[in-house]
Amino acid sequence: MQQRPLTRLDQSQLDAVVRRHEMFRNARFGGARAILSFFDISGLDLSGRDLAHADFVGACLRGTNLGGARLDCAAMFATDLRQANLENASLIKTDLRGACLRGAILVGANLFESDLRDGSLAEKDRDGSLRMIQVEAQPAEATGADLSGANLTNARLSGAMAIHTDFTDAVMKGCKLVRATMRGANFSGSNLEGADLSGADLRGACLRGAVLTGASLTMTDMTDADMEEALTDDPVGRVVADLGRPLEDLLREHILWVGTGGAQGAALDLSGFDLRHAPSLAHNCLTMLRAVGATLYGLDLTNVQLQAAVLESADLRVAKLQGGDLRGINLKNAKLNNADLRTVNMRPLYFDEKRSMRSDLTGARLRYADLRGSCLRDVTLTGADLSFANLIGCDLTKADLTNARLFGAKLERKALMDGVILDGVAGLKL
Repeated sequence: MQQRPLTRLDQSQLDAVVRRHEMFRNARFGGARAILSFFDISGLDLSGRDLAHADFVGACLRGTNLGGARLDCAAMFATDLRQANLENASLIKTDLRGACLRGAILVGANLFESDLRDGSLAEKDRDGSLRMIQVEAQPAEATGADLSGANLTNARLSGAMAIHTDFTDAVMKGCKLVRATMRGANFSGSNLEGADLSGADLRGACLRGAVLTGASLTMTDMTDADMEEALTDDPVGRVVADLGRPLEDLLREHILWVGTGGAQGAALDLSGFDLRHAPSLAHNCLTMLRAVGATLYGLDLTNVQLQAAVLESADLRVAKLQGGDLRGINLKNAKLNNADLRTVNMRPLYFDEKRSMRSDLTGARLRYADLRGSCLRDVTLTGADLSFANLIGCDLTKADLTNARLFGAKLERKALMDGVILDGVAGLKL
């Protein structure tokens, strides 16, 4: 096995290569694909640049700034990316086999269908025989990397080494993690729905609040793993069959109860029920529904009417509530991570000139929730976690954001707090 020497580039030389690559990407005359295989560009700046389909095979990008860069379909086989900044970078279908991501920052990165399996480099000698090229990391290594909030849907990490790696809130649906070494990794709040963890080493890993529905755990070593509040295929509390009657019948009675002001029908109480396999509730009238601690994970609740409903401590992660009427709703301590809340109406529910009910989201978890165009006027968000939430076009007039967490949230000038108009920028920390 032989060590291949690397050619060092400075920033001006790299900029020239990238300019030509961007011309190539835009089909402009004089453009050329960036071939940076076995080059040393460590510590340089490639933030925000378009490097899709570029060749970085065997290159050293240690400590390189790739924040927000586009690296879709790039060849990064056996690339050294230690301590590199890949925050919010796009790595869709990128070949990262054998790459070293030790200590890299990939917060919010998009690694959809990327390949992080192990790999080895080889090249032909003059006599035509193959010789192995030494690289520092043989299996793809992400030890100590920060992949919190990253999109790893359908990514392939089989055989990868990711000890003590942070996957907090990462979307890892359908991810291939067969025989991956992930001891002590943090999967808090991550979505591993349908992931293949067969034979993986998850000893001491934190899976608190993680979604493991449909995941394959054959021969997975989960010794001393923290599974508190993890969502699996096992029912959480009571199931729909325990209602004793079809849910559709109970919904009709509830609608009658709402329409007659309680004179007829009966109020619907779904507190503590696991509704993941319930019939669709989209476009339904669920006004004044009571569902404390209910599991509504991933449900389609599009255009639902939930005025004055009580869903305290309910699990609404990944739920679709777009266009819903949520005036006066109680969502205290509810889980709404990655929920679709676009154009929802959460302004106060007015009964008459003197009486009204504010929507209450005290302590709610809304990490990565999509609230674009929604009305949060006069909503109580005390202590809520809105980290990385999309609040573009949101009406926050008179909203109570005391002690709310807004790290990484997307805001704009319409956002109002303490009477001060905020310049909305992604990553605003308050």
